[in-house]
This record gives sequence, structure tokens and C-alpha cells, in this order.
Amino acid sequence: MRRTRAVLALAAAGALAAGCAADAPEPRWRASSPASPAAAPSSSAPPADPVTLTLAFAGDVHFTGRTLALLDKPATAFGPIAKTLSDADLTIVNLETAVTGRGTPEPKRFHFRAPKTAFAALRAAGVDAASVANNHALDYGQVGLLDTLAAADAADYPIFGAGRTADDAYAPWLTEVKGVRIAVLGMSQVAELSAQWKPTDTRPGIAMAFDPARASAAVKAARAQADLVIVFMHWGVEGSSCPSGQMQTFAQRMARDGADIVLGTHAHTLLTDGWIDDTYIHFGLGNFLWYGDSHSTDSGVLKLTVRERAVVRNEFLPATVSGTGQPVLVSGTAKKRITDKLKAAKRCTGLAAAPA
Repeated sequence: MRRTRAVLALAAAGALAAGCAADAPEPRWRASSPASPAAAPSSSAPPADPVTLTLAFAGDVHFTGRTLALLDKPATAFGPIAKTLSDADLTIVNLETAVTGRGTPEPKRFHFRAPKTAFAALRAAGVDAASVANNHALDYGQVGLLDTLAAADAADYPIFGAGRTADDAYAPWLTEVKGVRIAVLGMSQVAELSAQWKPTDTRPGIAMAFDPARASAAVKAARAQADLVIVFMHWGVEGSSCPSGQMQTFAQRMARDGADIVLGTHAHTLLTDGWIDDTYIHFGLGNFLWYGDSHSTDSGVLKLTVRERAVVRNEFLPATVSGTGQPVLVSGTAKKRITDKLKAAKRCTGLAAAPA
């Protein structure tokens, strides 16, 4: 990993949610004092500066069709936009594919899979972790999902939102950046095959937002373990730049339960952002590294500056999915068109323009 240190979850989400708030770790947002650790703190010493993190998020990624050939050279699969991704302290995308060469296609229209080199390409582009809580992780059944999990383990690459059991699927990925403990959860709110794909105590699957009690428990458990809690969703109506009522309701639940940042993908078109009280919400990041035009070629990278759990700056860097399937940052007229589109989309978010 580039700048992060992965940490194993020490207990299942459901069990941790039952813990007391007093058991939560002491926040680490303040930098260590330059004074000797043995020295007593001086009342005249200036307070330590708060830690500032830069986070980057992008949308749906897979390697099929025209993007499969990009894995011939994993080190350059994402193209020039890799610099934008790697500049952040932590970068996360949605991996919209099973990583397998086996399995039987599920009864659905679209099926995506990729070779194991997908993880090398993500790492080379500066992507620190990926959500697999989406409607393609089980395109090739439980065999395909188990292969994906095994391939990620073999590559020592962090993925989250799926697991061999329900406890695994709902557990957060825990990492530490600049001394700040971060918990990231992935969940899906896509109805297709959700009953068949939900995990159980004995069945692999992806974490589902359709179990609201389990989702709430997962976020509360993450809150007890981390200084910053991020929920990466797979949700929305394909082709719609407005969030559904279902999305808005679930975002409110996540904010209430302790998430600091809630964002997601799935609609294959860009949505936009705002706040629920102090929780930052972004409803949709669109396609990123993608095999076709789908509903839109509009794309981009979301960059957030975070300090003491608060998003103090949010910046969306517009891009377009090119003919190779790689996202390319845009400027001038192309940038203005996307920016104007997102300004118009803010009217239907139901979100506040600034934190409470």
C-alpha cells in the first residue's frame, strides 16, 4: 500500500455495536507534540496542529471489453489520471467485477469478470482499496466471489463489502493514515438478486443495505473503532442524476448512526453532493475506468479535505471516459459542461449546501 497501513478488524460488526460508547478509542486527530514524550506538558505550549487528510474517491472500475487489454500493462492501466489518484493520502474506488476465471454466469443481463492482474493495476494507479459491495461481485456465483476474495488475499490488496460470511461482509476495512484510524464499509442497495446474494453465517455474499438493522450495527461498530467512518454505497437509479427516496432515507440512517462520509456509485451517470447535519454525502460518482459509454461518459475524481471528522473542502475534478476506457481529466468547455450539469443536479439532492 502507498501510504496506509491495513489493520485487521478484531471483532464482528454486530458484536462491537453492543459495546459502550466509552469503549471507543481516543481520537488521534491531533499531531504528536514535538516535545519529548517524557516531558510534562506545558500550559504555555501551543496546541498541536490538527491532522489534515486528503481523500480521493472515484466511481466504477472493471476490466472487460476494451479495458481488458489495459491489463497487458497493469502499471499503466489507468493512464495519466493515476497521478491524481496517487496524490491523495487515501484513494478508494468501486471494483465492479468478479476477479475469477471460473464459475457459472448468474441469471442476469450483464456479466463482468477480470484476471488477477486487476489488483496490480489498482495498486499501480495509487488506489489503496476497493469496494466490492456491488451488483457484479457475484456475476459468476459464489465460486466467482470466493475466487475474488482469494485473489485479493494473495495480492495483499484490501477489498471490503463482501465476505465468506455475513460478519466478514459487514466488517469494516480498517486502516491508519497519519495516525488517524479510518474505517470503510461497503454496502449495496441494488435489488437485483439481492436475496440470493446476501451473506449468511454459512454463505458468502455482499453486505446489503436492505438489512437496515445490520447496516446500522455495522456503522456503529465502525464508529467504536475509528476516528473517521466512511460508507461506500452501491445505489441509485441507472441513468438518473437525482437520488431516489430510498437513497435519501438510507443516507439519513448512516448519518444518524455515526458515518462521517457517505458516497457511492451505480447509476452510470454523475450525481452530486451536500450535507446531512455534519455528514458529507455524495450520491454518485459515475463510471470511471469503463468498457463502454453506458448512460454517460462523464466521470471524475472527488477530492475531500478532512480535519477532525469534518469535510472542510470538497472538490470534484471532472473527467471523461475516453475511447480506451480510461478516464481523462478535462478543462475548458468540457469541464464547464460537467460542472454546470452538477450544479443543476444539486436541486434534487435534498441535502444542505453546507454542514450544520
